[in-house]
Amino acid sequence: MTTTGPAPSAEKAAEGATTAAALHTGTSDIRALLTRNLRQSGIYVAFVAIVALFAILTDGVLLSPINITNIVLQYSYILVLAIGMVIVIIAGHIDLSVGSVVALTGAVSAVMVIQQGMPWWVGIVAALAVGLVVGAWHGFWVAYVGIPAFIVTLAGMLLFRGLTLRVLDNISLSPFPAEYQLVANGFLNGLLGGDGFDAFTLLIGAIAVVGYGVSGFRTRIARITYQQPVESFPLFVARVVLVGLVVMYFAWQLAHARGLPVVLIILAVLVMAYGVITRRTVFGRQVYAIGGNLSAAMLSGVKVRTVNFWIFVNMGLLSAVAGIIYSSRINGAQPAAGNMFELDAIAAAFIGGAAVTGGVGTVVGAMVGGLIMAVMSNGMQLMGIDQSIQSVVKGLVLLVAVAFDIYNKRRAGASR
Repeated sequence: MTTTGPAPSAEKAAEGATTAAALHTGTSDIRALLTRNLRQSGIYVAFVAIVALFAILTDGVLLSPINITNIVLQYSYILVLAIGMVIVIIAGHIDLSVGSVVALTGAVSAVMVIQQGMPWWVGIVAALAVGLVVGAWHGFWVAYVGIPAFIVTLAGMLLFRGLTLRVLDNISLSPFPAEYQLVANGFLNGLLGGDGFDAFTLLIGAIAVVGYGVSGFRTRIARITYQQPVESFPLFVARVVLVGLVVMYFAWQLAHARGLPVVLIILAVLVMAYGVITRRTVFGRQVYAIGGNLSAAMLSGVKVRTVNFWIFVNMGLLSAVAGIIYSSRINGAQPAAGNMFELDAIAAAFIGGAAVTGGVGTVVGAMVGGLIMAVMSNGMQLMGIDQSIQSVVKGLVLLVAVAFDIYNKRRAGASR
């Protein structure tokens, strides 16, 4: 009995159709991979472009060792606030009081240390305690009474600014002891020597690059295990190498200035800790769930009130940390300290990829958004641009970032 198989032309047609389907599927996967986090990916490109632009406009002064160090010192407290603010925004809230809390915690620390003559560390502990109390105050009204966070923190902005004036009796206090000043103005250098540079700073930079590469590789393996789309291995290697070069250049510049700033170590520890909290803990997943879909989160058994309460306690704690850093930086406490800090922190979170409606955002993205604001401010200052123009530029950048977020949501909705 003779059997006849499909004609050669039919076989080729079937193979061609299979190949075309595979190519289409592969292309769709690549397109989905590239566009899934378009805004989060684009922010890094925007950051590099802004740095390059201002480096050219300032004739390289922006990237000089001394200026890079100054950027770290001058904007570190905004970056600390941005860490807490992005978590608040992910949960679908906002906090307008952080600038006033920065002022209040710095004032309490100054009264304890400068006026009362207590040890410098007592001032730090007192500031942290005040920050926790403030956060608990906000958390109670938002989580358990049900008043919107916008109203609660707006009231807190006025309340804690007034308390700052009372604590300081409308006068400035200075100076802090040398140990307290080291929080924001201290450097670690000379630990490993170096001929004209600080080898310890380069070592820390190298460790950071290795840690980034190992963490990225482990994340990649985990996604492959769960059959999630990942970038090609060459592209992954290129990304790690690019980030490594940027970090090592940054470390090289710091090593040729004054070494590793103490405040940068504090900031790095906070970024790593909160990166783990938001991505790898139950609390972090619950924050995203609340911001993404409150009803679904409640039906899933998330204790929404408890999570919201601790979100604001955390914001109060980080506001206190920022208050300590700021008061250490200016070597004193002032009634007007922290003015408009809340807007800078909110802008950093939104520019860094947080969504207006909540449920979206990362700590690293907020850091990049804060650095974009810092580079723009520093670059325009170096160029001698008027403060009014600087405010206009910052406002336009924030508006474009939020508009881009809305555009992405509409496009995603239209494609469904």
